[in-house]
Amino acid sequence: MNPKVIFGTIKPPITSIPDEPVAALSSIIAAGIQIFIFVAAIALLIYLLLGAFDWITSGGEKEKISKAQMKITNAIVGIIVLVVVLSVFCLITVDVLHLGDSCFNFTVPVLNP
Repeated sequence: MNPKVIFGTIKPPITSIPDEPVAALSSIIAAGIQIFIFVAAIALLIYLLLGAFDWITSGGEKEKISKAQMKITNAIVGIIVLVVVLSVFCLITVDVLHLGDSCFNFTVPVLNP
């Protein structure tokens, strides 16, 4: 059984910047946006977990519970804002400016018998 088929297609990393200035700039911007989204998602997850931990360790004190609820609410709002910003960015780049075919390129792993 081929592990590449089980876990999806494996693409080699980009080893060099393209020769065309527009292609190079777009690849640098795309990499920066991917890194920003990844870091923001991790930060929001950590903030959400900290809010949950604060709620668990509040000991029933109303002030601590309300602070924990605000942390959780802020984390959920941040996740929603992140998804909306990503969707608007994809709408503008793909549908309005025609800079790519699609914004969300997900490959689903399949099992071939």
